[in-house]
Amino acid sequence: MPDRLDPFGQYNFRVEIDGITRAGFKECSGLETMQDATDYREGTDLGLTMRKLPGLISYSNITLGRGITTDHELWDWRRQLMSGTADRRNLSIVLMDDAGNDVIRWNLRNCWPTKWSGPSFDATSNEVAIESLELAHEGVEVDTW
Repeated sequence: MPDRLDPFGQYNFRVEIDGITRAGFKECSGLETMQDATDYREGTDLGLTMRKLPGLISYSNITLGRGITTDHELWDWRRQLMSGTADRRNLSIVLMDDAGNDVIRWNLRNCWPTKWSGPSFDATSNEVAIESLELAHEGVEVDTW
C-alpha cells in the first residue's frame, strides 16, 4: 500500500522557547484555536433565521510539564513576570517522526507564563516530581506541515 499515511506518535516532540535552552518537556497540551460565531440579522433579511458571522479568534493557553530539576529557568521567567516585567517570548512546538526529523512546526507569538505549578509530593510513590507552566499567547502559525 504505497499511498498509506500512518499518523505520527504523540510522544516525539520538542518545545523551543526563546532564551530557554535546557527545557525538555514530558507533555504539552492546549494547542487549539477557536472562533466564536456571531448571530446577525438585518431588517431586510427574508425568513426567521439568523446569519452566522465569524467572530474574534482566540487561543487556548499552552500547558507544559516536565520533571523538575535544579534548572530553574522556567521559574525565573514566571518570577520576572510576577515582579512586573513583561517578558514575552516566541515558542515553537515541533512534532517529529520516528527518525527524529521535523514534520510539523507550530509557532506561537508573544508567550508569557500565566501560571507555574510545582510538583505534588507523595512519600509512598516512585513517580517523578513534575512542574508545569501555563502560557498565554497571541497567535499560532504553522511553519511547516
